[in-house]
Amino acid sequence: MNFASFIAGRISFKSKRTFSKLIVRIAIIAITLGVSAMILSLAIIRGFKNEIKEKVRGFDGDIKVVKYDLNASYENSPFTAADTFVTEARKNAEVLHIMPFATKPGIIKANNEIEGVILKGVDATYNWDFIKKNLVAGRVIDFADTTGSKRQIVISQIIANRLKLKVGDNMVMYYVQEPLRRRPFKVTGIFDTSIEEIDKAYVIGDLALIKRLNDWAPNEVGGYEIKINNLENVNDIAAQLNNILPVRLKLTTVYENYPLIFDWLPLLDVNARVMLVLMLAVAVINMISALLIMILERTAMIGILKAMGANNWSIQKIFLYNAAYLIGLGLLFGNLVGLGISWIQYNTHFLKLDAEAYYMTFVPIELNWMDIILLNLGTMLLCLLVLTIPSMLVAKILPVKAIRFK
Repeated sequence: MNFASFIAGRISFKSKRTFSKLIVRIAIIAITLGVSAMILSLAIIRGFKNEIKEKVRGFDGDIKVVKYDLNASYENSPFTAADTFVTEARKNAEVLHIMPFATKPGIIKANNEIEGVILKGVDATYNWDFIKKNLVAGRVIDFADTTGSKRQIVISQIIANRLKLKVGDNMVMYYVQEPLRRRPFKVTGIFDTSIEEIDKAYVIGDLALIKRLNDWAPNEVGGYEIKINNLENVNDIAAQLNNILPVRLKLTTVYENYPLIFDWLPLLDVNARVMLVLMLAVAVINMISALLIMILERTAMIGILKAMGANNWSIQKIFLYNAAYLIGLGLLFGNLVGLGISWIQYNTHFLKLDAEAYYMTFVPIELNWMDIILLNLGTMLLCLLVLTIPSMLVAKILPVKAIRFK
């Protein structure tokens, strides 16, 4: 067995000394709390960012195709359905869904209340997975009912609260155009994405209704929503689709449609880095204190080992091995605490958030095992690297004085 490892094992597990026991325990607790806090911070920030991205892209798609013009209103300019583009785009392996849509502003009147909204019209090809996931009551539009679907509408929880509406209630929406149009609706579902920009503005109805209100031809649409497999590739996919896009059309990505949200998300990475640095600093400082105390407590042992012929590096390794044992215990307990709390939160959502401030009602968790592995390795290596400096105190201890110190 390695000499330094053997002595370190005796010191760590069979020592009867109590002077340094409290400091060692504090160091282990500091590493435990630091590692668990870092695991939770990374899991929460990663979960938060992904949850926000999924909410925005779930409602509005990853890529939006509209007519190339100067129209900046909430009402789309119509264009003839680009069947050739749709056919070619679907050949791209990254493209999951291509769905026609149109938007039209209107005013809802119900229960003596009024609210300005944007009607988003979709058809039977629309992917309802995101809306179904965020439904709090009712159901989505049933396009099998070809006549009744034009009267069905899905509204947000915010709009439902403001207008005092619930599933099954009737309401009227007015459209400011010449002549003024009004259409009755029945609320079939209520959703809550917790994204204020969406919930305060949008309701979802039948695309055919918007076509009729605007006197569009049956084959005209307001645009296409495109959902892809991986959001990280959205710019590359947009460039590929742009090569086959008709000149009369233009496309924008979800990053361009919601710049404020996506410009804000990278700031969370800065918070994560600050948290990691602070937690590592606390762990390292506590380990330095513990190591110095262990060296001073065993001054006599160091003197005896030197008198027997042990060199400075061999004795330094004893204390570094000892520190590695302590850091290992801290990492073990820290992983158990951090991963345990993460697992409980992921399954129970017991930690809640204010949806108006954070776009969601609970603290999201997403664990990445590569983050966990790198965090543990980085903590261990950084602590040991820094601890080589205080371990050099061993070289200052002279055998004669050390033995007298005993």
